[in-house]
Amino acid sequence: MIHKKLIAVAFIASSILLAISCSKDKKEVDTPDAPYELKYGSFPNPNLPTDNALTREGVLLGRMLFYEKSLSRDNTQACASCHLQTHGFSDTATFSIGIKKLPGKRQAMSVFNMAWHSNEFFWDGRAHLLRDQALKPIQDELEMDETLDNVVKKLNTNSTYKNQFRKAFGTETATPLLISKALEQFMNSIISNNSKYDKFLAGQATLTAQEERGRFLFFTEYNPSFPTKSGADCQHCHGGANFENDKYMNNGLDIDAGIIDIGREKLTGNSADKGKFKVPSLRNVGLTAPYMHDGRFKTLEQVIDHYNLVKSSATLDDSFLQQLPNGGLKLSSSDKAALVAFLHTLTDNDLATNPAYSSPF
Repeated sequence: MIHKKLIAVAFIASSILLAISCSKDKKEVDTPDAPYELKYGSFPNPNLPTDNALTREGVLLGRMLFYEKSLSRDNTQACASCHLQTHGFSDTATFSIGIKKLPGKRQAMSVFNMAWHSNEFFWDGRAHLLRDQALKPIQDELEMDETLDNVVKKLNTNSTYKNQFRKAFGTETATPLLISKALEQFMNSIISNNSKYDKFLAGQATLTAQEERGRFLFFTEYNPSFPTKSGADCQHCHGGANFENDKYMNNGLDIDAGIIDIGREKLTGNSADKGKFKVPSLRNVGLTAPYMHDGRFKTLEQVIDHYNLVKSSATLDDSFLQQLPNGGLKLSSSDKAALVAFLHTLTDNDLATNPAYSSPF
């Protein structure tokens, strides 16, 4: 009898402990402010919004929404349809095709390391915050062609999303602001910092002779007075940990008469901004073809050929002016190949396959 009582007491005690444990786990999962651990290694501290701290449930909700096709009018396209993880979260099409089977106006930009961007978003910077950028493709008639009211209605009748909004923000009711903040959290969680070049800097990889030559050319200034010591000065625009400079620049794609897309000027109304576009990161550039705002270059070799001798125009960035009187950089074929080889060392294969960034469905 005593033995049976002891067994009963032990069973009750274990049940209580299990209930407490489950309660703790549930509380941990349901807590909106449970932080998301952002691992960024040697990168500088990210530029995260103070009113939208990354949480585990917020990032998960954003990831769900990023891959959610019901954000489009006919429920056929998601953000991920034009931002492919295997291609550095960019699109392989020159211009992404929307639900009406019509092309967009510019090449889809990559959405990794967004936490290190501090000068607005899109090629022309028309979105001040990342959360602003997140909602525009949904409403663009050439892209997902949906209204925010309809998106909210769809999500608010979906029990899975109601539950996830509760976990992420403490409310089951989706709103445009909460949708945008969730998408902002997910995109800010996408980090690329594990390329061969990163491993080289950490002493964990060795560059080939060709890659090393490309590295020299990339980081060395152009100096026509000393041809053997002159470089391509790529780092002037593509420097720092993220290989970009948070500026809008005219990089010599066209002469004045050939500038059809006026870029930043359309937003600012300032003629000095004609033909200027946001300088993108060169990380994963080997995965993100085609290149430039209009996707005109299909290969890195074509990109290097362009920079070997840019076209002059009234708003051409000053950094290119020195090379014009001398007939360009005058890169040899081996130099061009070396630059391409170095650019491929910036590919982060982990980004392309990381399950934390893939579809949760």
